[in-house]
Amino acid sequence: MSNYKFETLQLHVGQEQADPATDSRAVPIYQTTSYVFHNSDDAEARFNLRAGGNIYGRLTNSTQGVLEERVAALEGGVAALAVASGAAAITYAIEALAQKGDHVVAQKTIYGGSYNLLANTLTNYGVETTFVDIHNHEEVKAAIKDNTKVLFIETLGNPSSDIPI
Repeated sequence: MSNYKFETLQLHVGQEQADPATDSRAVPIYQTTSYVFHNSDDAEARFNLRAGGNIYGRLTNSTQGVLEERVAALEGGVAALAVASGAAAITYAIEALAQKGDHVVAQKTIYGGSYNLLANTLTNYGVETTFVDIHNHEEVKAAIKDNTKVLFIETLGNPSSDIPI
């Protein structure tokens, strides 16, 4: 599909063939959490990621898979991950970058849920956070350590600004 234009990618990536049961061009919404394994070898291969196929709704989902493939194609990426909320996206991103013994520098005035994640939850996993006034560059610079993996800020766009968002 690399030869297709942006508009075509939006409609077809992840569902290159019409739905075999209905010939529908629209992606079906599968409201399920469970999938059939053809035998125990099939289940074992899927759970050990040696074979493709859906496993369980919290891990894989056909409808979500199409969205992820489309986003990756539209953004020129190799893969994408769709999650249910911004909080989940923030958690996944920080956990992917910072492990036990690592450090995060974060803006003091972030959303309460993000603050709680950094100040409380991730400390249980050995990730330390220093909160700073993000507008004070000297304070930010002083907070960065050798083990700092993330500089985390949250900001709202300003519709009256000359800077495009």
